[in-house]
Amino acid sequence: MKSSFIIDAHLDLSMNAMEWNRDLSRPLEEIRQREMHMKDKPDRGKGTVCLPELRKGRIGLVVATQLSRFTPPGSALPGWNSPQQAWAMTQAQLTWYREMEALGEMVQITNLSELDRHLDLWDDLSIADDGKPIGYILSLEGADSLVDISYLHKAYAYGLRAVGLSHFGPGRYAPGTKMEGPLTEMGIDLLKEMDKLKLILDVTHLTDQGFDQVMDIYQGPVWASHHNVRQLVPNQRQLTDGQIGKLISRGAVIGGMLDCWAMDIRFIDTISDPWQLDIKLEKLVDHWDHICQIAGNSEHIAIGSDLDGIFGTEQSPWDLNSIADLQKYQDILSGRGYKQEDIDNIFYKNWLRFLRKAWS
Repeated sequence: MKSSFIIDAHLDLSMNAMEWNRDLSRPLEEIRQREMHMKDKPDRGKGTVCLPELRKGRIGLVVATQLSRFTPPGSALPGWNSPQQAWAMTQAQLTWYREMEALGEMVQITNLSELDRHLDLWDDLSIADDGKPIGYILSLEGADSLVDISYLHKAYAYGLRAVGLSHFGPGRYAPGTKMEGPLTEMGIDLLKEMDKLKLILDVTHLTDQGFDQVMDIYQGPVWASHHNVRQLVPNQRQLTDGQIGKLISRGAVIGGMLDCWAMDIRFIDTISDPWQLDIKLEKLVDHWDHICQIAGNSEHIAIGSDLDGIFGTEQSPWDLNSIADLQKYQDILSGRGYKQEDIDNIFYKNWLRFLRKAWS
């Protein structure tokens, strides 16, 4: 049976290319070999994502990020010492995407006509998948790099179509994961400007108070690109049942992520081992099941894997070697009682339905 088309709504491709110095156009084993003796990061030699593996897994459309944090004095998190430096890094990341486009490796998707043209290409059986570009929708994970609100318009002009206000720790527009508190005044102003541009708001990484605020203030399309369920993994990074209900009421889609600490409460990053804890791909289905029970259907869950989002195989399900293994969910979901219509929803239809409505 031919592998199904997949959309992955969260990959930090340009961060890996620029800050991890990975040539993602090359085969995965070559990338791993180049890092064999490097010790600067815990995931060296353990990456799971590259463009050939995306093609192998028929992951033909992704939401790809720009990610660059401003770090205020006193913060222990890595980042840039000024918003201008953070902006400059996002522009380096943008240049990498443009270079991949120049090579025919990727193509940017910013509207419905481009989306339909790209889907037609991936449906064309006369062209081998390994000769097709990976489509990408550009998202900004954490808004710190927007020096001021005028920079949002600069970013929209070069194709930015989704924005998350926060990431980890303190933020210029909103505090993020492992923090508490509301949006900043700048964050509220940014939301209003995003509304005018009809940008997609990504609620991932917001504090609980920030989540409630954006759901009250923002009138445009909302998604949770990479989020799991707090009922199963009770920490602030995951969604409560109440938050899930609010997202469903807004027509949102929630992308399940494959970082082990977001899948299984037993996992401690940099300490635990996925194999010893037997954390497999199927563990994510427990999170999807929970959302489906709240929604009453499978129309609000999908994939936002976050693979290689500052981790590799050391923090991924042990039965995943590369992102191409997302195809294993066909059998996993079928074995859990999901019908083919549900599997298609999770693989690509829910994201497509969301995009068609958001961009109509």
